[in-house]
Amino acid sequence: MSMPRSYKALSVPLVAGALALGGIPALTASAAAAAPSSVQDDFNGDGYKDLAVGAPTATVGGQKGAGYVAVMYGGPHGLTKDHRTIISRATSGIPGSPAAGEDFGIQLSKGDLDGDGRTDLVIGQSSPVRDAVVVWGGKSGLSGGVSVPAAVTQAGDFDGDGKQDLVLFRGGRSQVDDPFGTTATVWRGPLSRTGKPAATKAFGPKDFQFADVLDTAAGDVNGDGRDDLALNLYTGDGGFGSSFYLASASGDTFTSAEAPRGFGGVTFGDVNGDGYDDLVRGDEDRSTITVAAGSASGLSAASTWKTYSQNTDGVPGGKESEDYFGAAVAAGDVNGDGYDDVAVGAPGEELGYDDGAGMVSILYGSRGGLTGKGAQGFTQNTKGVPGAVEPSDSFGGTVSLLDINRNGYADLAAAAPHENSGDGAVWSLRGRPTGIVTDAAFTFGGRTIGAPYAKAWFGGSLS
Repeated sequence: MSMPRSYKALSVPLVAGALALGGIPALTASAAAAAPSSVQDDFNGDGYKDLAVGAPTATVGGQKGAGYVAVMYGGPHGLTKDHRTIISRATSGIPGSPAAGEDFGIQLSKGDLDGDGRTDLVIGQSSPVRDAVVVWGGKSGLSGGVSVPAAVTQAGDFDGDGKQDLVLFRGGRSQVDDPFGTTATVWRGPLSRTGKPAATKAFGPKDFQFADVLDTAAGDVNGDGRDDLALNLYTGDGGFGSSFYLASASGDTFTSAEAPRGFGGVTFGDVNGDGYDDLVRGDEDRSTITVAAGSASGLSAASTWKTYSQNTDGVPGGKESEDYFGAAVAAGDVNGDGYDDVAVGAPGEELGYDDGAGMVSILYGSRGGLTGKGAQGFTQNTKGVPGAVEPSDSFGGTVSLLDINRNGYADLAAAAPHENSGDGAVWSLRGRPTGIVTDAAFTFGGRTIGAPYAKAWFGGSLS
């Protein structure tokens, strides 16, 4: 999961396109698997991972900033423009109606919440009074939904019972100095399709009651079978922060724990192959990422954390604070060697005289952990990458690593949410044993898939 730096830009009203989504059909595969697979991130159960793309500032139903989500289904040839579903408040079966400034799709989480073997998608929004929506996975793809009382959510198995749970963060995204404040509740899975959890539990800590939770990530850092939780926060007066929580042995509450700080992307991945998830935290203000290794006792001591930047040997570019290296991060095994690798977005990267053109780097995992050795860098000037470098595109504003063609290598999705003055676009580049390659690059935006595109901030979230 990657958190875009451009959250601040959403405080300014944007003029978006005037197309409505109610009349756009959901295009899905005609031949899905007869029975659901157990592949994570697979909404239609065909055995291929799928990519969800938020366009949170798009105009829907005449409402500016209502937002939508495009779900691009994986397949043997990767992503294609026709194999997709578009979801908004104007879509049949989705609760509510489009609302101006809601930013539907600004935050996404996913998991098999009803236990049917297909992944479900939870679409967040920015209002403190409206709800997130669980959209159900099915043989023909995502369809139908139920409201849940939250702005932001995170799915995961937090009590270790093998069923996906859901943490609900009720709050919103303040556009002024003072945060709205956030309350949190844990819904134990499975979740019924009428929106009823198996049980409801208290989250525990309340140290974000005076902050807005903006985004989340989940992973098991101590191998106890219970997912732990990392948050990104707006703390007020233009300040941003982060927090980390271990799931308790009872599964009822969380416990705050020491972890790398900083506001930027956050993800979990096993970069050293020891069986424990490691926490990767970006700090865009310092243009760094920090990795805290997981272990049987939790995250390793702060003295062992490793920090990386564009000054790290082997990492392309040079460290500059305005590059915002670490604004977005994602983990996955790109080259199939058994170690998770990390994609790092630097959406502020200056290329020539083009400020904010943006860059994405791939740092590779190894037995010794993440390393700059063999790191790769991609921009819109890279051979084989479609497009052209332009100022303020913010290429790398969000990133994802998912094996969308089921060949054993994670593929890179990198968004430039400000491409074409805020329309936004996403690039899909394939993973291979040699790393990320550009020979089958696919670029798409709202216009490509027949959805609203003007000032849509397409790619503002990826999951």
